[in-house]
Amino acid sequence: MPELVFHTGPMDCGKSTLALQLDHTQSTHGRQGRIFTSRDRSGRARISSRLGLETPATEVDEEFDFWTHVIAQLVAGRRIDYLVCDEAQFYTGEQVEQLARVVDELQIDVYTFGILADFRTKLFPGSQRLVELADRVETLPIGPLCWCGAKGTHNARTVNGLMVTEGSQVVVGDTGAGEIRYEVLCRAHHRRRMTATRARATLGEDPLPFGE
Repeated sequence: MPELVFHTGPMDCGKSTLALQLDHTQSTHGRQGRIFTSRDRSGRARISSRLGLETPATEVDEEFDFWTHVIAQLVAGRRIDYLVCDEAQFYTGEQVEQLARVVDELQIDVYTFGILADFRTKLFPGSQRLVELADRVETLPIGPLCWCGAKGTHNARTVNGLMVTEGSQVVVGDTGAGEIRYEVLCRAHHRRRMTATRARATLGEDPLPFGE
């Protein structure tokens, strides 16, 4: 039976890499799919992985309609067996409902990938709706580590190495460049706003391991 599946985890856990791998596996077995993304880190309509892998994708903005798009493709005689939807946290609730309709009424598999919660630990609207509607929610087993060595579970937004808890929910950045950066922390250090930069300043040049 076709499924709506939500693959989730914090930043740096390999969601985009898995999306690309899933598309490769499906296509090599003769299935034909379509790839979507929203506000990819590359700044282009692509799915890009931090490992250097990337592929072109259809950009999903707030006005995009998955149902209309897929129906148009099918009416034109094109075959679609599955959709791969990256950065799904940025989708609207209505777009997630369109994806569920694609699964239920068109019998097309939909594989979505995205972050569950923002830097304030609040659910993204798209992710919340996916949790509510998905047939399966899969948390990626291999995730990033906090600077202390514990499992990284929470996304922190930093400016000059210091964690911030206010601002727009959506600010696209990366862990390696730009004034605004993101860092994955364990819950304890996210609660204390103890980033790696702050830990170095407080505890010395090499705070690892630090099991506070």
